Amino acid sequence: LTIDSLIRRLEAQGANVLPLFSYSLKHNPEEDGETNRTFTEYLATPDGLPRVDCIITTMGMSMSELSTEGPTIAAGWTVDYLDQLDVPIIQAIISTGTEEEWQESSLGLGPIDTAMSVALPEFDGRIISVPISFKQESNQNSSAGGTAKLSGRLQRYVPREDRVDFLARLSVKWANLRKKENSEKRIAIILSNYPTKDARIGNAVGLDTPASVVRVLNAMKEAGYHVTDIPESGDELVHRIIERCSNDRDSLTEEQLRMAAGHVTASQYGEWFKDFPASVVQEMTETWGEPPGQIYRSNGSLAIAGIDLGNIFIGLQPPRGFGENPIAVYHSPDLAPTHHYIAYYRWIRDVFKADAMIHVGKHGTLEWLPGKGIGLSEACYPEVALNDVPLFYPFIINNPGEGAQAKRRTHATIVDHLIPAMTTADSYGDIARVEQLMDEHYQCQTLDPAKLPLLEAQIWEMVKQAELHRDLGIENLPEDFGEFILEIDGYLCEIKDAQIKDGLHILGETPEDDLLIGLLCSLTRLDISGIPSLRRSVAEAMGLDYGSLMDEPALAAPDSIPPSMIAIDADNPVRTQGDLLERVELLCREAYRQLLAQDFDPDAVGPVVSQVLGRPDAQTQLVLRYVAEIIYPALLRTPDEIGNLLRGLDGRFVPAGPSGAPTRGMANILPTGRNFYSVDPKTIPSPSAWETGKALADALLEKYLTEEGAYPEMVGLVIWGTSAMRTHGDDVAQVLALLGIKPVWQPESRRVQGLEVIPISELGHPRIDVTVRISGFFRDAFPNLINLLDQAVEMAAAQ
Repeated sequence: LTIDSLIRRLEAQGANVLPLFSYSLKHNPEEDGETNRTFTEYLATPDGLPRVDCIITTMGMSMSELSTEGPTIAAGWTVDYLDQLDVPIIQAIISTGTEEEWQESSLGLGPIDTAMSVALPEFDGRIISVPISFKQESNQNSSAGGTAKLSGRLQRYVPREDRVDFLARLSVKWANLRKKENSEKRIAIILSNYPTKDARIGNAVGLDTPASVVRVLNAMKEAGYHVTDIPESGDELVHRIIERCSNDRDSLTEEQLRMAAGHVTASQYGEWFKDFPASVVQEMTETWGEPPGQIYRSNGSLAIAGIDLGNIFIGLQPPRGFGENPIAVYHSPDLAPTHHYIAYYRWIRDVFKADAMIHVGKHGTLEWLPGKGIGLSEACYPEVALNDVPLFYPFIINNPGEGAQAKRRTHATIVDHLIPAMTTADSYGDIARVEQLMDEHYQCQTLDPAKLPLLEAQIWEMVKQAELHRDLGIENLPEDFGEFILEIDGYLCEIKDAQIKDGLHILGETPEDDLLIGLLCSLTRLDISGIPSLRRSVAEAMGLDYGSLMDEPALAAPDSIPPSMIAIDADNPVRTQGDLLERVELLCREAYRQLLAQDFDPDAVGPVVSQVLGRPDAQTQLVLRYVAEIIYPALLRTPDEIGNLLRGLDGRFVPAGPSGAPTRGMANILPTGRNFYSVDPKTIPSPSAWETGKALADALLEKYLTEEGAYPEMVGLVIWGTSAMRTHGDDVAQVLALLGIKPVWQPESRRVQGLEVIPISELGHPRIDVTVRISGFFRDAFPNLINLLDQAVEMAAAQ
C-alpha cells in the first residue's frame, strides 16, 4: 500500500519512477562479493553512471561499516560507491509504531525508529524526511474467511497520505536541481539575525558569514548561476541589506519598508493561511492576532528584508517573535512564530520560487520552531514555514547536536565547516603590567632588595585591579609574598596558555601562515587516536615531566634547562614550570613554521626536529609526520566547503563525514565540507551510563545474594542496539561492572579510550562471568563495543 501510494504521488509530480525491491542495501544475497546488485545493475549503468536523478529508500540502518579504531567513520565499499553514484538519497521513514501514537507524541518517533531510520542512515549521507507509513492492526477471524486456529491480530503498514505527498514533492525538487541549468536556478541565501539588530546580522558561531556569502556568490557565478552586482566585501553586503530593509525596528523607517526586496499582501497571505492545518491557524491567531499581523507592515503588506542579486536572494531570517525577554522567545519550544515569519518563508517558496535555500552558519531559528522532535507532521512549524524546499546548511563541525536538529527537523543537508583558527590568549592590559612588575621583582631580589616592599605593594594593587585575587581566592596581602609570586606566575601562565579564537573562519578558506600554525598547534595539543600530543612529545624530548608542567605551572623551574628552550625566548627569564610550558609551545610553533616553509614535506620532518630540539626524537617525528601526511592535506581540502555546497545545489550527493571538536583529540575527523553525522558510538558507555550500569550490577548481585545466599557464577544479559543508543550504554556498563572492568575516557572528548581492571578489594564482589547476547542492530551499529566487551572479558580472565 505505502509503496503504491508513493509511486502514484511521484508520477502525479511528473516523475518517471523505477521501483526496486532489495533484500539488503549492504550485500548481494545471491552471490559472494561486496557490491549490491540493486546499485550496480539497476540504479547505475555498467560504467557506474546513475540511471536516476534521486533515490528514495524505505530501508533503515546504514549501508556502511563503522570503523572500530580512531574516529567513528563510515567505511566499506559503499562510501566510495555512493560518492561515485553521486545521487541524493532521501530516507523515507517506515514507522514501527501506530499513527495514533505518532500523532499524540511530542517527540514524534520512538527510540527504535529514530535509531534505525534516522541516526544510522545519516552515516550514508541520507537526507532525513518524514514518516510515510505506520503499523495498523486488523482483526482476522472466522467471519472473514479464517478459522478459529487462524484467528488473531494481523499487522500491516498503511500510508499516511499527506506525508507521502510531502516526500514526493521534496524528492522531485531534489531531482529538478539535477535537471535544471544553473543559469535558471533561483537560490535563497538566509543569514541569521539574532538579536534583531543591524550589528548582529549574520551572527553565526565561528563563521564570518558575510565574507563567506561573498565567496559563495563568486563561486556560484563561476559555476554559471545568474548572479549580478556581487558586493566587494562582507561589510558592503551587510550595509546594502541595512540600507534597503533590515529587521532592526529601532532604526527601520517607513521608506525602507517600502523598499524591501519583496512584499506579501494581506490577501496573498490569507490564501496561504487558510490552507494551514487547523491547529496552526488557531495557535497563530491566538498568539499574534488575525492575519497578517501588525509586524513589518507597509501599506497593508508584509515586508521581506533582503536584497536580490539576479537569481539569488540574500535575506535575513525574520524574528522568531517579540516580547520583554527576546532570549526566552528565541528558544521557546511552544511559542508559535509570527505571521511575518511564516509569510517570509512562503514568499521565498511561492513568490521568489526558490529551487533551494541555504542557511548560512550555526544557527538560525527554523529548526527550533514548535513541533515534533523528529518525524514531523504537516502541523509542525518548521514544515509550515519551509515546506518542500531543499535546504543546505553550512554548519560548524564541532556542534553535531544542534546540527542534528536541522538535519532531522528541516530535511537539511549539512555542509560542515572548519572551526576558527586558534591561538594562545597571551597577556595584555593589567595582566601584562602585573607580569612586568613581577619581572622587576625577580631582578630586585638579587640586585636591589630594598625595593622589594614597594614592588610587592604595587604588584598587590595591580592584582586587585585586575581582579586576579578573586580568581585565586586571596582577599588580603599574603604574608609569604615569595610563595604568592610563584602562585600568581603559574596562574598567569595558565591564562596565557588558554586557547582562544583568532578571528572567524571564512567558508572554503584554508588558514595560512600564522593562522595555520596556531590551528595546527591547537589540533595536536592532545593525543589523537594513538598519535601522541605534540606538546607532550616535545616536553618529554626535553627531559621534562609534561603532566607536572600542566598540573603545577606555579612550581619553580628546574635548575638545568635545555639550551634550545632558553634560545627560543632568550629575552625572558625561566622561573616556573609555566614558563617552561610557554617555551614548549614556542618550540612547537617553530617546528610548524619550518615545516610550512617546506610545504610540509614528510621527508623534512627529521631534519626539522633535529634543528628545533637540538637533537633527534622519534616520538616528535611521529607526530609531525602524521601532521604532514594526514592533517595538513585534510586542511588543504577546506575549499570542499564551497565545492560540496555547489555539488548539492547541482542535485548531487554530498558525502557524509564525522563530527566533533577537532581540537579535543579528534583532528582525524577532518576534512570539512561534508554532511556530518552526529552519533559517535565511541562515547558509549558514557560516564553517567557507567554509574547507572554499576548500580544495576550491584542491585542484581544484591538480589541474588539475598535470595540464594551466594553470588552467581554466571549471568546472562541481552543487549539491544536501540537501548544502547538511547541510554548511552547502561547495559554495556552493567556487563563491565559485573566483570570488574572500568572504562577509561578521554576527558576532552568523553570518548572511551581504553579499559582498566578494578582491584578486587575495591570491587566488593567476585568477578562474575557474563554471557552476552546481542541483537543484529547492536552488531551493525556498535562494532567497537563488541571489541570492547571482548577485551574486557580477556582482561577479567587474566586476573
